[in-house]
Amino acid sequence: MDYKKSKAPVNTVTRNIMDLCRDTDNIYESVAIIAKRANQISVQIKDDLSKKLAEFASYNDSLEEVFENREQIEISRYYEKLPKPTLLATQEFTEDKVYWRDPVHETAQTPAFQEM
Repeated sequence: MDYKKSKAPVNTVTRNIMDLCRDTDNIYESVAIIAKRANQISVQIKDDLSKKLAEFASYNDSLEEVFENREQIEISRYYEKLPKPTLLATQEFTEDKVYWRDPVHETAQTPAFQEM
């Protein structure tokens, strides 16, 4: 996923609480959903960055030789400029791009037995 193409703001944005709890009717549940999605995004970004920086890893024990690689610096800057995972997750949640379900409500609505 290309996070740079996301329309999420880079800075903190004041949001209307009622917009966030529109789907769940509970602000705390909405925040929990956004937090879980932010953790998923954070793990994805960390894995992507680790894979890209692993190409530049040098397995030299000598501290005397420090190499500055322009490509490595550019990759690091790219990931530093990305919006924070919480802002990405909030943007996805407000645009209804996050799939979530509540098993407590699902089991409460289904009948305990079926008549034949």
